[in-house]
Amino acid sequence: MSTHTLVHQAVRNTTTTGRKALGDKLFARWFSQLVYAQIWEDPQIDIEALALKPGARLVTIASGGCNALAYLSQQPAVVHAVDLNHSHLAMLALKKAAFATLPDYQTLLDFLGSADRKQNPQRFRRYVAPQLPVVARQYWEGKDWRGRQRYQLFAHHAYRHGLLGRFIGFGHLVTRLLGGNLGKIADAGSLDEQRALFDRHLEPVFRHPLLRFLARRESLLYSMGIPPAQFAALREDAGGDLATLFSQRMRRLACDFPLAANPFAQQAFARRYDIGQQEALPMYLQSRHYESIRHNLTRLLGHHGSMTDFLDGCAPQSLDAYLLLDAQDWMDDAQLNALWRQITRTAAPGARVVFRTGGSRSPLEGRLAPQLMACWHTDPDYNRSLHARDRAAIYGGVHLYCKRT
Repeated sequence: MSTHTLVHQAVRNTTTTGRKALGDKLFARWFSQLVYAQIWEDPQIDIEALALKPGARLVTIASGGCNALAYLSQQPAVVHAVDLNHSHLAMLALKKAAFATLPDYQTLLDFLGSADRKQNPQRFRRYVAPQLPVVARQYWEGKDWRGRQRYQLFAHHAYRHGLLGRFIGFGHLVTRLLGGNLGKIADAGSLDEQRALFDRHLEPVFRHPLLRFLARRESLLYSMGIPPAQFAALREDAGGDLATLFSQRMRRLACDFPLAANPFAQQAFARRYDIGQQEALPMYLQSRHYESIRHNLTRLLGHHGSMTDFLDGCAPQSLDAYLLLDAQDWMDDAQLNALWRQITRTAAPGARVVFRTGGSRSPLEGRLAPQLMACWHTDPDYNRSLHARDRAAIYGGVHLYCKRT
């Protein structure tokens, strides 16, 4: 089944009518290309919440592939990476092949960390391409919208591409036009400087009438992977004042965590990873995890399709951990309950589920069937602590649910 069809089925839920139906169609078309060159969920929070032990059996949404690789450092039995979008699975396959074939850690860091070295296209052709599955190789050797073979992105700041990368670039441009400067945050040398620079160069922009107007434009946020259903949840959480909500979340990203230990802020403000500081790199690119990830690469498997359909093919009690990102924000009640029937059936005793939400509330409360909800428990206080420590900082909530034994 094509990516467009899968995405359209995911966002076009059973209550879709009128304006939302048109929005869903537009989003499905927009989301059918590469959206995330890198993932925007903090794997350190995931690993803590899931209490991963060696031999765990995981299933996650692939997205940009970074976290699926990071989980390999925990010695799992298997990591299943599922995605509706074949572009994300091609990105995962490329990153996996880079680990398997590039000759050493420094070369890997040039290829996936800097992602702008002039030698990278030759490295792709010599090392990476022969290791790729046929479909992924066809994707990377195919042409992008500029008529350039896609693997050439890794000589041109790969993470500035994809819909989210281009949206971040657009955000930098708009901010400058409105008298601010996102890039100034990257000059900070301490948390106090980060806060001072945010107050000087960013906070006033969110009060500008044009920015407040743009914040209400639903289609503008498609490039962040926010479909109409999730936009509605954000609007409800914001009480209609989306500009203020976005300002608060940008402040968390800019001011709550040291830049030198936050790869998400590095990409948002400097538009690159600081490869000179290990803690500023995403977990999967840190040298301390290099050997364990390489050793466990065969345990990482990609699957094209929906999470519900994938789980339908799994045996009862065969999985220990589930990472749903923010996919449930897309779902209506029927889709949500179909997913959790499969999660509950396939979950081993003590299994754990982690997901993010655009708003602060869990979508399970008041929507999941009582017989399913009775199988799971959660701790709202602990969830709030997870959210407070999630360095990606763009979501309204991080939620952990544990299967009752």
